[in-house]
Amino acid sequence: MRRRISKPALAAVSLVLLAVVAAGLIAFQPWKAFTSTTIDEALPTPAAAAVTAAPTAATPSAGGATPPSPSATAATPRDLGRGAFVSGEHATTGQAHLVRLADGSTVLRLEGLATSEGPDVRVYLSTRPAAESKLDTLGPGAVELGRLKGNLGNQNYTVPAGTDLTHLRSAVIWCKRFSVGFGAADLTDPL
Repeated sequence: MRRRISKPALAAVSLVLLAVVAAGLIAFQPWKAFTSTTIDEALPTPAAAAVTAAPTAATPSAGGATPPSPSATAATPRDLGRGAFVSGEHATTGQAHLVRLADGSTVLRLEGLATSEGPDVRVYLSTRPAAESKLDTLGPGAVELGRLKGNLGNQNYTVPAGTDLTHLRSAVIWCKRFSVGFGAADLTDPL
């Protein structure tokens, strides 16, 4: 004897299957395996301050150039640490630079980055070396710098003011949703 499934039961099963498929699409975002986002940001520079000096007896008013004052000359950015990315769960290449800007702020600069897109991918500074932090742990005291802007290119991430950089050893591209590292770079002393 053949059993027939009632229409209400079929509708309920269909709704459950649809909900499972929707949840899977939201969680895994499989279309990101076929997309890329390229970002090409320049290293931040302080806004050029317009320095105007009123002519005085000590300052020539015409024909001669006035040398800029020491405060008008901006300091150059300083590389605090850098390293090449090593792959974790996804092939990842490029360079990470921890840079102190002329205004005293610090940014993590990713140059030539190439990795995969994924759901909820973030950029962190980790207390662990790259070989450890790219696997399955960021370590205690990791600092989140924000969502990955793009999986390709050059980009900057502001390090929060007051962050103690002395214990941070690597930059990590991390999928927060699945707790896996896409790749990491040791931030060694600049050459």
